[in-house]
Amino acid sequence: MNESKITTNPKWSEIKVDIKKSWDKLSDSDLEKTKGDMKEINVLLQKSYGSTQDTYSQKLTDIFHKFDTKTDPKKDTAAVSETTQSIPKA
Repeated sequence: MNESKITTNPKWSEIKVDIKKSWDKLSDSDLEKTKGDMKEINVLLQKSYGSTQDTYSQKLTDIFHKFDTKTDPKKDTAAVSETTQSIPKA
């Protein structure tokens, strides 16, 4: 997944909730302006909290990865199941 642009991720609203739990000074409208771009969210965090990007980067990355649809075990299991069902039996 492209980490800097995730607005196409159906879990963006959940990601925003986690970001707001971690950094309560951020508003929904502030986050929407970033369009899910991690770099822009880091800039927003710097402006709101005054620390360096390094301070926020790892936690923000962890939040994004938590909702990464490629690592969703349910989706991985479903994909394996579909592939297995489509293989002709000998």
